[in-house]
This record gives sequence, C-alpha cells and structure tokens, in this order.
Amino acid sequence: MQIAILLYDRFTALDAVGPYEVLSRLPDAKVTFVAEQAGLVRTDTRQLSLGVDATLGEVERPDIVVVPGGPGQVALMQDGPVHAWLRNAHEHSTWTTSVCTGSLILAAAGLLQDRRATSNWQALDQLRGLGADVVEERVVFDSKLATSAGVTAGIDMALALAGKIAGEQVAQAIQLGLEYDPEPPFGAGSPATAPAAVVEAVRAYSRFA
Repeated sequence: MQIAILLYDRFTALDAVGPYEVLSRLPDAKVTFVAEQAGLVRTDTRQLSLGVDATLGEVERPDIVVVPGGPGQVALMQDGPVHAWLRNAHEHSTWTTSVCTGSLILAAAGLLQDRRATSNWQALDQLRGLGADVVEERVVFDSKLATSAGVTAGIDMALALAGKIAGEQVAQAIQLGLEYDPEPPFGAGSPATAPAAVVEAVRAYSRFA
C-alpha cells in the first residue's frame, strides 16, 4: 500500500508528520514524500526540512494521498503540476486526504466541488468559496475523501482512516503505541472554547486576517 504525502515550500510540519506517524504503522504501508522537485523542503518556520523521496511523476497512482496545509498553500492555488498530479492520483486512489488548509489545495484542484469537507477554522469561508460543502467538524469523510481541521486534527483523521483500512483494533493499537491520549493544559484549542482575546490575537497575526 503506497501512501504519498505531498510536500511543498512552507508546509506545516505536523500536518505531514502527524499522519505519517500513524499511517506508516499500517500493515504493508510504504510512505513516500513527494514534491515537484527532489531535495529538501522547508517547513513554515524555516527551521525544519523534510526530504523528498520521489517527484510527482515517479508516484502516479498512490493508494492514499495526504495533502498537508501551511502558508505555502497560497502558492499552490493556481492550476499547475500539483493540481494535475492530484487529479490523476485521486482518479486511482483508494483515499484522498488533507490536513488543515491542504483542503484548499484539493478544492482548487476541483476535487471538493459539492463535497462535504473541512479545514482550519480560519479558512472555512475560503473553502466554501471554492465550492465545498463546509462542515465544521474535526474530521470529515465523504466517499473516498477525508479532510481534517487544523494541524493536530491530522492525527485524528489518520487514526480514523487506519480504522477503516485495517480495522478498529489495529487503529487502537497504533494509537496506544503512540500514546495519543491528549490532555491539553488549556481549553483554547478551538475558537468556540478559547478566550475571546486569544481568538482575536490569533486572527490579528494570522495569514487569513
């Protein structure tokens, strides 16, 4: 089972690495980091790089596609090689997925038209404008599409996907192996629960402002 995780300049690290940590533990899984060009790709903080295993043309029909989000998503909203690759890969994939604003890339490629989908809470209006049927949930499945909300939600999406692929017991074993049992010290993980001042501060410095 080939899993292709798309990389591009200024992606968010956990958007890619979170699902990788889960999906790479599925039976017979082979994860390949793909990009337009070979080499190292910098994350949004510019302090971390991941290596590209193969170019887009070398991985044409992966079983699972994962598209992370990040500020670099803005540069991938126009039709081009990445969109063409996504459309072709989606035609043959078993699952096409995204984390955070990765769903905007899928939508820009025409894959989320009238499909139930989600994204980072600050990008939902943009996703709606791209033709998706926006659902404000952490993980959303529609046919063979799976989209997730901001950053950490990619882990939840990957675990849910693991359950669909290999069964709940395997997914639970992966979750336990990772000891994914979050107990955040603050209740500020959602705009619905975070203090209003915190929400406004995040909006103020956000690229969506």
